[in-house]
Amino acid sequence: MELAKNWVDYEIIATGDGYKLERWKDVVLLRPDPQVIWPEQEKLNKYKGLNARYVRSETGGGRWEKLKDFPESWIVEYKELKFLIKPMGFKHTGLFPEQAANWDKMTDLIKNANRPINVLNLFAYTGGATVACLKAGASVCHVDAAKGMVERAGENCRLSKVGEGKVRFIIDDCLKFVQREIRRGKKYDAIIMDPPSFGRGPNGETWKIEHELFNLVKTCTGVLSDNPLFFLINSYTTGLQPQVIKNILTLNMKDYGGKIDAYEVGLPTNEGIALPCGCSGIWTEN
Repeated sequence: MELAKNWVDYEIIATGDGYKLERWKDVVLLRPDPQVIWPEQEKLNKYKGLNARYVRSETGGGRWEKLKDFPESWIVEYKELKFLIKPMGFKHTGLFPEQAANWDKMTDLIKNANRPINVLNLFAYTGGATVACLKAGASVCHVDAAKGMVERAGENCRLSKVGEGKVRFIIDDCLKFVQREIRRGKKYDAIIMDPPSFGRGPNGETWKIEHELFNLVKTCTGVLSDNPLFFLINSYTTGLQPQVIKNILTLNMKDYGGKIDAYEVGLPTNEGIALPCGCSGIWTEN
């Protein structure tokens, strides 16, 4: 497991009974986590510094319950990167801190490439990977179908003072965008994708990751440059194992040589355990 263990502004204080108690800089939140299937070792709801908790609804979804001094938004830092945190529906905050493990990998690859790197970031959400790649010196094309998430990514770039003249923000269906880029002859040195488990398009199209991921990756090889640097796939789909991602990359990247690693991504907790948070696979040129 690759642990995002270099955070200062984020930590998991404790876990139990389906929840994690976490500190985002000066704000402490209690959020559900499906991986936490063990009992709490302390009363998480009674934690003295708790600012807000996400309460599940019996009919699905839930709501944030403010307990004390709960700001609408605030900023956290990871190394040289800055991100806006703003709790939203479905328990999200706008950032997945475990992805710092992948940000570090991509940063090192870009900095050590000793050449200009052009990155395509698909299903790019609020731009954690986009900001990391820009800070490392790459150019980035950031693609997501949700306008609000793309706008948040722009704000994160401004906070980190990156992207001027080096980032394109695209609001579009990721597969359709890649198909158009192929027709235009556009090439990228690196690809990042974090596809959803399930989704619907504007015309009723259905996306199921188990049916669509292989063909999406295969299509994306059509925009790879002659000397690609990396291809990273991340997933939060329950039951999708790292080996599955490795197999998909192996079958699609067999003509490029290189090497492939696949791994769980997780976060350390102050209890001395590691919380799994999804999985990733990355192809690199060597």
